[in-house]
Amino acid sequence: MKKKKWPFVYVAVITVLTYIPILLTVVYSFNASKLTSVWEGFSLKWYRELFRDRDLGEALINSLILAVLSCAFAVLIGTSGALGMSRRKRKLDDAVAYVSTLPIMIPEIILGMVLMAFFYMLNLPFGMLTLLIGHTVFCVPYILMEVKARLVGMDPSLEEAARDLGAGSFRAFWDITLPLIMPAVISGSLLAFAMSMDDVVISIFVTGPKVNTLPVKIYTKLKTGVTPEINALATVMLFVILLCLAGAYVLGCKSQTAVEKAAGGK
Repeated sequence: MKKKKWPFVYVAVITVLTYIPILLTVVYSFNASKLTSVWEGFSLKWYRELFRDRDLGEALINSLILAVLSCAFAVLIGTSGALGMSRRKRKLDDAVAYVSTLPIMIPEIILGMVLMAFFYMLNLPFGMLTLLIGHTVFCVPYILMEVKARLVGMDPSLEEAARDLGAGSFRAFWDITLPLIMPAVISGSLLAFAMSMDDVVISIFVTGPKVNTLPVKIYTKLKTGVTPEINALATVMLFVILLCLAGAYVLGCKSQTAVEKAAGGK
């Protein structure tokens, strides 16, 4: 009986510590009162105020541009790295793969300090460029791990068969490999996009005085206290991030299914 109770205890603890605070944030974003602890009725007032805030709008645009560009560069670097490691077997492959994932294992505050010191050494002006480099650094491992995992389960004889039929290396990659790994690329991109959109620590270290991202702007506003407008913004961001993560999960499942079908049709 005691063993059967443990799953319920675990679910109860996770619910209390994680989901109830999230639920309260979403509920009080529709509160008509300025006080976050007093419910005065349902209202969309704070959402209207949110979309009228020009500073938040500018920060949102910066975050979207940053997330899209960092994901694009991460796709190029991460996919190329995964292809290189999967096709050329060397003794140091495991070490290279481990080093490639370090940016998501190192504490963000340390990575942020390292990047800030590095940019100071290069005399780079802090702004969108340094933000882009910093976000690309921690986005690459998400793409690399997703694509590498799909390539491991893919049958290399598929490309070999295409070459035997007269296709060149690029044509074989474009027609055979790319369609099979594309769901993994998109899945990793969505995950990287979500991570870039909600990053605070690294952005604080590498941003400039004239550039604000949305998470940094929220952090700045929270210094004066939590307001219903912040709750509304958190709800919108939560919804967008959940959509990205759900899309990454669905595409990851499709990628696995595609690889299994390709292997089964060998």
